[in-house]
Amino acid sequence: MSANVAARCLELLQNTPTIDTLDLTGGAPELNGQFRFLVKMARQWAIENGRKLTIIDRCNLTVLLEPSQEDLVDFLKENSVKVVASLPCYGEDNVDAQRGRGVFQRSIAALHKLNEAGYGSSSSDLELDLVYNPSGAFLPPSQESLEGDYKRELLDNFGIEFNNLITITNMPIKRFADHLAKQGQMKEYMELLVNNYNPQTVGGLMCLNTISVGWDGSLYDCDFNQQLGMGIAGKSEESSSAKRKFSIFDIDCLTDLEKYSVLTDNHCFGCTAGSGSSCQGATA
Repeated sequence: MSANVAARCLELLQNTPTIDTLDLTGGAPELNGQFRFLVKMARQWAIENGRKLTIIDRCNLTVLLEPSQEDLVDFLKENSVKVVASLPCYGEDNVDAQRGRGVFQRSIAALHKLNEAGYGSSSSDLELDLVYNPSGAFLPPSQESLEGDYKRELLDNFGIEFNNLITITNMPIKRFADHLAKQGQMKEYMELLVNNYNPQTVGGLMCLNTISVGWDGSLYDCDFNQQLGMGIAGKSEESSSAKRKFSIFDIDCLTDLEKYSVLTDNHCFGCTAGSGSSCQGATA
């Protein structure tokens, strides 16, 4: 992401009073050269204008132990950044099987750093949420019951505290889609998603209240559409029928996008199956 794109994101944030959350994601967003600029300027602007703004860092945890990131936890704390951290299981074998050897122990060390800074404590305003996603072609269990398991196991075995657990369904796209195809499970998994469609999840879908911005400023209805290149599109000035994809430089505020329909495809059943799935967890 360039400085121009980052600056334009901040302008749109300022121009759109209804936006109350800045959510930074992308594998290890902290390593992006614009990450600290976005966080610092957004927090400063929110304070100066009396605007309540939640800033979220979607963290892979191990980045907190990188040699160049020794001060990252302090930076997040100073700017009241909420940390949403991926930890696919509370057991070492399962995590290392998904993420690589040694990742679990490094993740535990990172969680200790966050706890020491005040994150995850019921007596602190510094929020720490964890994210679970299934290790295979099945739906997440109950978010509420699994949260209880996580809290008990992490506290008893490692002395770790956190606020909430978020469960996210595996979407049948990209690497997971390749895995399903190789295992001959794509048809079976899609049937699982479709057969477990829950209309009660629709009201909480993230595509209804979230805009995803790509590294180049392109706009998407959600992270998954972004991964698939399904950009928000409108009528082209050159043709009444042809459509062109929008970027942050094509709009004055984010509410300009409300008149355009959300783009959908088969992967959307992943967000509407069972208890639902969104960047904030279950939706029903």
